[in-house]
Amino acid sequence: MKISVAVVTIALLAASSIPGMAEPLRLVGATTFTAEVMVPHQAEIEALSGQKIILLPNRSSLGIYGLFEGHHIAMISTSLPSLVNDLRKERPDLAYDKLRVFNIATTRVAFSVHPSNPIRFADSNTLRSILTGEVTNWSQLGWHDLPIKLVIVNAGGGVQASIEAQLGIKISVKDPIRVQISSQVNKVVEQEPAALGLAQIENLRQHNVVELTTDRVIEQQLNLVTLGEPSPAALSVIEAVKMIVAKEGRRSTTTPSPSEGE
Repeated sequence: MKISVAVVTIALLAASSIPGMAEPLRLVGATTFTAEVMVPHQAEIEALSGQKIILLPNRSSLGIYGLFEGHHIAMISTSLPSLVNDLRKERPDLAYDKLRVFNIATTRVAFSVHPSNPIRFADSNTLRSILTGEVTNWSQLGWHDLPIKLVIVNAGGGVQASIEAQLGIKISVKDPIRVQISSQVNKVVEQEPAALGLAQIENLRQHNVVELTTDRVIEQQLNLVTLGEPSPAALSVIEAVKMIVAKEGRRSTTTPSPSEGE
């Protein structure tokens, strides 16, 4: 019965948006959100919301910037406050206080290594040392004399923001291997024996790499963000996404207030 009521609510929101053919909603941002939530369920989300969706995957930071360029909904894979803290340094002129965040679910960050690498565990203190450039060689962890090659998304990705916020560090290694989107991280790790990849657990499972486990779970929030209160059309999409994720049994974090980005 709850599902039926929710479907009716979404349908009413969609119907009240724009008379006639509505403009497609452009969702821009994190590839993690795109791959884990939107791509598998796009047809269902469109059917429930009554909205046509255009997906523009890139990075969390570009999702937020995209809102100020006229896109409708940003997809981010980290908490909004931690992301905004970084964005303010580059673009302090933007009205971040107008952002509204809607938590959808969480995923887990996973550190990956090449299958030939026998190192399978590093505690969080060791990871901090690696990510801040204090530990630079696999020999310091008991393997070959090989420099650790960190593979990470370009600045503005949700993985980096989540790790930095939860470990209380700034990633500052020398000459990391930078890729455009998180789905490329483990493609590099597959080919580079000395690599240490920073991505999500689902991405790791899709490649021939091995997880480097640790003593601390680092979670990523999967959030949708709007600039100002969402339009009826945008809200219908957000509610449809929430419903589908809830049906899957995926856990969301504590629901943030609408003004979490302030």
